[in-house]
Amino acid sequence: MNNLNRNLISNTVKVCGVFLLLSCKNTDQQAAQFPPMELPVSIIEKGNGLVSREYPASIEGVADVEIRPQVSGYLKQIYVDEGAYVRAGQPLFKIEDRIYAEQYNTAKAAISVARANLSNAKIDLDRRKELVKEKIVSNIQFQQSQAAYEAARASLDQAEAAAQSARINLEFSVIKAPVSGYLSRINYRLGSLIGPSSVEPITLLSDSHQLNAYFSMSESDFLSFQDTHIGSTLSEKIKNSPLVGLQIANGKMFDQKGKLDAVDGQFNANTGSVTFRAKLDNSKNMLKAGNTGKIIIDQRYDNVILIPIASTTTVQDKVYVFTLDKQNKAVQRSIEVLGKTGLNYMVTSGINPGETYVVSGFERLQAGMPVVPKGGGNKKDQKVAGSSKSTNN
Repeated sequence: MNNLNRNLISNTVKVCGVFLLLSCKNTDQQAAQFPPMELPVSIIEKGNGLVSREYPASIEGVADVEIRPQVSGYLKQIYVDEGAYVRAGQPLFKIEDRIYAEQYNTAKAAISVARANLSNAKIDLDRRKELVKEKIVSNIQFQQSQAAYEAARASLDQAEAAAQSARINLEFSVIKAPVSGYLSRINYRLGSLIGPSSVEPITLLSDSHQLNAYFSMSESDFLSFQDTHIGSTLSEKIKNSPLVGLQIANGKMFDQKGKLDAVDGQFNANTGSVTFRAKLDNSKNMLKAGNTGKIIIDQRYDNVILIPIASTTTVQDKVYVFTLDKQNKAVQRSIEVLGKTGLNYMVTSGINPGETYVVSGFERLQAGMPVVPKGGGNKKDQKVAGSSKSTNN
């Protein structure tokens, strides 16, 4: 049995030796099939980047006012048309006012009655004042006359207040524009019964000489915004932030830049985002309240690693680049990308400044293959292809 075991072990060693010899031979043959490739290379350097981030925005006028009646009645007159531009204080609608006019007249008559009562009370008070001095009437009678006078004076005040209220209701029968702006659709027609409790407003008046664009920013973008803008407090950061652009629905850029001027006090727990407001000038009235668009915010990054997008490959959402080791053999590296700036990626990790990377022609390149650098990859003056240390637009 021992001799048999020795023979088996010996044969196994021989077979393994033959297998290793064949494997080495196959590896040498594969290496011979891939001769060194002459490829253009360059040096990884740092530069400045500019990233444009887009945020869907809803647009409102600086004052979007619902026009509602403050008294009830039938719509008697419409002085304006839908879509018209009106100025603050301009009459828009008139409600049937006869009942309010009569209420005002009744209130004014009540004032006359109250004044007459007050005059009578004053005469009686003065008469009893003299009688008290002559001790013809008692102090109690005088005090009664004085109380009657005070009651008459209060009645006059009450009548004047009622008249003032009736006058206000009469004035409310003419509905005027609270601000200057453009009218929306008129929801009622002549003869419609309207009042403060009506479900729909009569119309909407939008002051759109300036616009407010509201958009939401994610938590990560918000933190990046705070890191890349100057200011010790959030309000100062917003004040010092650069102007923003607005891309309107047809894909064109609005001709006026906007300025961030407000941010919500807390994040929305459901969406994980915070709302910003940008104000834009709309003196040419190119946009209306209700338009949509995208706010474009440029964020500047200084001294970041730049590498041309054309020098990378993407596999399953991962970005790769080929670099060369000391023996000029290809090394495939996975990189983390912060964003795009022009024709370059901004890289946060995976490669370092000063390393040599393959610029192009790496479609058949595999890791470990030898490369003959073309273009002086090890020269100190090589630049990142398609970029410089200035800000990319």
